[in-house]
Amino acid sequence: MANLRSIASNLGLYVYGGAAIFLGLLGLVSGDFATTWQNVGPNIPLRVPLAYLTAVIELAGGIALLAPRTARAGALTLTIVYSAFTLIWLPKAFVNLGTYDPIGNVFEEFALVAAGLVLCAIFSPAGSSVARRRAFFVLLFGVCPISFGIVHIVDMPGLLGWIPGWLPPAKMFWAYATTMGFFGAAVAILSGILAPLAARLLTAEIVIFELLIWIPNLYAGPSTHFNWAGNAISIALCGASWVVSDSISAAAKTKEVPAESPAGVSIPA
Repeated sequence: MANLRSIASNLGLYVYGGAAIFLGLLGLVSGDFATTWQNVGPNIPLRVPLAYLTAVIELAGGIALLAPRTARAGALTLTIVYSAFTLIWLPKAFVNLGTYDPIGNVFEEFALVAAGLVLCAIFSPAGSSVARRRAFFVLLFGVCPISFGIVHIVDMPGLLGWIPGWLPPAKMFWAYATTMGFFGAAVAILSGILAPLAARLLTAEIVIFELLIWIPNLYAGPSTHFNWAGNAISIALCGASWVVSDSISAAAKTKEVPAESPAGVSIPA
């Protein structure tokens, strides 16, 4: 229980859960999915009822995640929801092999799934099969920044259009810097070399995207559903990276502090 309370105090959990609540409220207000990320086509039967049902599930999952007694159920619920949207993108990725955009969307959704799995492991009983796989779930997330970097390279002209012109020294500098940041974070997380620092920097990078790009876009076009959906997904990705970063840092601290026997003799890890 002490470990559970410690994890629940980490801000990443609240950002991840808060994003799910945001997505749920957005779905209830708009009667729509977070398009184009939750890419449910217009010809799907009962699309509007499904959008409302999804919104209710996201809202309930986010609220449940923030309550210690229901956190595990909330994490599992959100993992399942985000897995469904990941699977929706998979056929599009295989059909459109000539363009990377669908594949990029697969990994954006899968990043939310991986973070949900990390939370499921955290809130599972110690020693359980799920809890023992927490490090593996972190590695699954670590693959996603590779895709984020590839998206930046493939869509460099579009990326330059999103970077604020007032940001010194130049748009191209930040395009390359953020791209290399994604690749560097992936290498660090997958290799374990400087992983806590890299995961924190990755989270900071995504938070900066939210502050400098998505919030100004929403301010400029508050009536556009795309801007609201983009902010919700961006915050969800912030939360996902933050959750993984918290997990990596907690694991690193556990390794640094040796366990002690009742007699006060250190036990080798």
